Amino acid sequence: MKKTLTNYMITMNIVVFILMIIFGGFSALWGTSSRALLLFGAQYGPLVSNGQWFRTITSMFVHGGLLHIFFNMYALFYFGNIVESVYGKHKYFAVYILSGVMGNLLTQLMMPNAVSVGASGAIFGLIGLLFGSGFRHDTPRMLKPMVGTALLPIIIINIFLGFTVSSINNLAHIGGLAAGFTFGWLTPVTFTKTSIKIWKYAYYAALGLIVAAYSLLIFFTIIMLI
Repeated sequence: MKKTLTNYMITMNIVVFILMIIFGGFSALWGTSSRALLLFGAQYGPLVSNGQWFRTITSMFVHGGLLHIFFNMYALFYFGNIVESVYGKHKYFAVYILSGVMGNLLTQLMMPNAVSVGASGAIFGLIGLLFGSGFRHDTPRMLKPMVGTALLPIIIINIFLGFTVSSINNLAHIGGLAAGFTFGWLTPVTFTKTSIKIWKYAYYAALGLIVAAYSLLIFFTIIMLI
């Protein structure tokens, strides 16, 4: 396996899922263990409202069953590798985390009592990043077949499915897509010395958020178990 950021992220998601099975039982395989979901950081509106903001981050690495994680990791492998090769790991990771958070914040605003898990909002951010870059005049011509309107069929089909399947959190998809599109539309594919520094700072800030979020999750979990 190549040592790419995408592969490390997929590995992290799989490790969390395996731990859910170990500590939450085999019901976690089918997404029927609400205890395992909450234990490992699912976003639950009332808990977020009561100060557990970190769940808007940890929930991106939690999945509700085998099929859920399979399809999300397939999409992450495909779009993640494209975005990482085009934008580099710093911008890729920063946009991924920010898009996931925006999708979860929209969920919190519109469905304050919902339980939400999964990487799909962040993955839609990657799709939105590529989609938005297609509307820039300075995007390299060689990228045109995989950006902009070329992604419309994928976007339309998935948003439509989100409105027709009750178990899909379409708000996370829309929020992530909008955040990613904004970055793709407003920022160029190419980098300057200044933008390289900015995205590096954003990358380390995103890493810091994840470390802080999981530290708080562990703290609150210990308190809950005691």
